[in-house]
Amino acid sequence: MKMLTAELEPVLVAWLRFVGYFSILLPIAIWRTGWKAFAPPRPQIQVLRGVMLAIGNVAFIFGVQNLDFENAIAILYIYPFLMIILAPIFLGEKVVTSAWLGVVGGFTGVLLVMRPDPFDLDTNAMLIVLSGVMVSIQMIINRKLGVSVDPIVMSMWGGMAAMICLIPFLPAVWVSPLDWPLGTLALLAIISALAQTLMIMALARATAGSLAPFTYFEIVSGICLGLIMFGTWPDPLAWAGMMLIIISGIIVAKAQGQLVLRRREKV
Repeated sequence: MKMLTAELEPVLVAWLRFVGYFSILLPIAIWRTGWKAFAPPRPQIQVLRGVMLAIGNVAFIFGVQNLDFENAIAILYIYPFLMIILAPIFLGEKVVTSAWLGVVGGFTGVLLVMRPDPFDLDTNAMLIVLSGVMVSIQMIINRKLGVSVDPIVMSMWGGMAAMICLIPFLPAVWVSPLDWPLGTLALLAIISALAQTLMIMALARATAGSLAPFTYFEIVSGICLGLIMFGTWPDPLAWAGMMLIIISGIIVAKAQGQLVLRRREKV
């Protein structure tokens, strides 16, 4: 997505991404569930999730245009800590004390990466924060619906709703399809479809504690991709922030995972 902004406007990149992965998932969803794919449980929530997906994606693309890629990924990881804050409100989940300590550590790590000036906030970094907020809400919805809705159908609805809600903004950013980098867009669509669907399937089948070490690998891969594709490398404070984010996230996941385990043992 960062590479594509050199040729296309962020809103158009996001729309083409959703068009691509909706087109990939639509026939699979129909094959798995028939025409019931268009009548899933709680469709309003499905649409809300798609709108959040569109806002988060557009915000991320705008923000990452002028931020180092690895720093953008690290800031995005504000979302697991926001999930801990939102889970008691929307899911009725209890949060243990050690998890709250991890949340404080995680936010501190994000601040080390961002280093915000209260008198001159970096708009790009704040857009990544907005994207993280949208991701956290999506994850809460995923956990709420993950058991009752087929993951392919849920992912397809997210792509469809996001694609539709971005249509009104297209006239201002439209360019001829002859100028679209079709190969890169096709790759983006395939990766997007896989990533969204696999994450929904994982959240429906495993605890957050068991998934955390794998999700935080995204920061490591972000560092590698930033170096290989953009020639960027985190400075010492950013390194410290990233390590703090990863450690805090694993602490939160383990604390919440132990709470779930104790509940199961009581049952």
